[in-house]
Amino acid sequence: MTITTNPKGSRSIEISDEHLQTLKHYALLSDLLDSNGIVDESVLQKLRLNTVALLENHNDDLALLSLCRDVLFHDNMKAFGLHQLILLYLAQNKKIDEQQ
Repeated sequence: MTITTNPKGSRSIEISDEHLQTLKHYALLSDLLDSNGIVDESVLQKLRLNTVALLENHNDDLALLSLCRDVLFHDNMKAFGLHQLILLYLAQNKKIDEQQ
């Protein structure tokens, strides 16, 4: 799957099922947004800091390392891209729930 990371659609990041499963396993998107629901650079920074803290305890988890390298710390990842990632994550979870 691919998410666009800027409003023009000229930059993108490939997202794998493993990336989405890792987000779910560690509940990285839970309680990430403030009550206003706005995804900005501070939310992205919060997610990155939470993930780095997890890596300190789970540094042998290759899926978490892959998520960091391929998605969260990718050069193209900005707040717009995080918003697209959240939407993709929610859509995939809804699809899985409907199949069960």
